[in-house]
Amino acid sequence: MNRVKVFAPATVANVACGFDVLGFALNHPGDTLIAEKNTDNVLKIAAIHNASNLPLDTKNNVITVAVQAMLDQLGSNQGITFELTKGVKAGSGIGSSAASSAAAVFAANELLGKPFTKKELVYFAMKGEECASGVPHADNVSPSICGGFTLVRSYEPLDVIKIPSPSDLWCTVIHPQIEVKTRDARRVLKGGIDLKRAITQWGNLGGLISGLYQEDYDLIGRSLVDVVIEPIRSILIPGYQDVKSSVLQAGALGCSISGSGPSIFALSKGEEMAQKVKLAMSKVYTQYGVDFEIHVSKVNDEGVKIID
Repeated sequence: MNRVKVFAPATVANVACGFDVLGFALNHPGDTLIAEKNTDNVLKIAAIHNASNLPLDTKNNVITVAVQAMLDQLGSNQGITFELTKGVKAGSGIGSSAASSAAAVFAANELLGKPFTKKELVYFAMKGEECASGVPHADNVSPSICGGFTLVRSYEPLDVIKIPSPSDLWCTVIHPQIEVKTRDARRVLKGGIDLKRAITQWGNLGGLISGLYQEDYDLIGRSLVDVVIEPIRSILIPGYQDVKSSVLQAGALGCSISGSGPSIFALSKGEEMAQKVKLAMSKVYTQYGVDFEIHVSKVNDEGVKIID
């Protein structure tokens, strides 16, 4: 294979109580990437569409940083030229850099004859995340690559576990048109937490994982509570508390910040409820006079894939 076109989906990371270890993939939006072998033995970025502020410099773009880590591991100097069409806006909180990184390592792996499994590709995509945010976290790239819910059980050594999700679980995510950079959102976090809150958080994460396995929607809803990160980061998102209150009243299972924000996600049982939540979210930001994008999606179980 000399040329491949792939799609990598947006993701919701943290999922309330799973900071840096839990995430899931959406059906849309996502990034589209064309990768083609070249004979120059170098990585090149030919073009980036729908984004004006992303670097073409291969040492500072998540695509080439992630793929270079893969080539280094293989001892390969294969040249690859990339053309990226962004569908996930930078700073949106739904895994923009992760979608690009996931697409890049998956496409390169196809061109190289599939030397790595999808789970093994997560390690290289993390290098792209480190380039973007300063921290090699995997809670976005794991579901973007593997699909569904993923749990990062361990970072050293890396151990990613795919978690099943109920068949009628839907997500509504709203992106108010403000930007919160992951690097900045990390800076506001404290270095430690007290034991009482840690115990609460551990219980909620365990409950959420159990709810997903058992298809227990009530347990999922009870567990979508973040007592560690949300109280701090929500201050950066105008209207956050109004959105959360509105969607819970509408019947959502739970609601929290998507990744580092400003996007806000809610999980619902069934598409009809997810659409009601969409309306509730929309009303809040319409009243605030803030432009927004909103997506309703089932959990994407496939992850990154070849298209066309």
